[in-house]
Amino acid sequence: MTAGGYGYGPMRATDADRENVRQILQDAHAQGRLSWDEFDSRTTALLNAQTYGQLAELTSDLPSRMPSAPPQVYQQYGAQGATNGMAIAALICGVCQVFFWFLTGIPAIVLGHMARRQIRQTGEQGDGMALAGMILGYIGLALTVLGVIFIVIVGVAVTRHGGFNPGPP
Repeated sequence: MTAGGYGYGPMRATDADRENVRQILQDAHAQGRLSWDEFDSRTTALLNAQTYGQLAELTSDLPSRMPSAPPQVYQQYGAQGATNGMAIAALICGVCQVFFWFLTGIPAIVLGHMARRQIRQTGEQGDGMALAGMILGYIGLALTVLGVIFIVIVGVAVTRHGGFNPGPP
């Protein structure tokens, strides 16, 4: 279907769209698909093209043609996409460290990384929640490691000095 078949034909094109078509025409001329006269006339028409329909018409007979839809269709104002479930789980695990200590910190880190990768691929919402869960997980893990190190140091100090001796009785 052409750009007009999807309803984008009359939509005004951007300068980036015109640059994309210019590159397609230039590549077609370099490959020998367009003669100099065809390239020149289409490039001149490109300067006057204002809509997706006009751009699509300039490349309709070429293998690398103008896409039939704009590269990015914006959501309606105020509409929000779905929130990634792993991002929510990462934040919950990060907050639950208060009650379950490091047992939920490691899942918060893992879920946060997985959620951010999925969000980059799918465009879902929740990147901030995933990041917050990861940060809370790393903080909890770091505090756990510092706590264990402190306990080991105190244990070694106590055993070296023959136990805890507060002083003479």
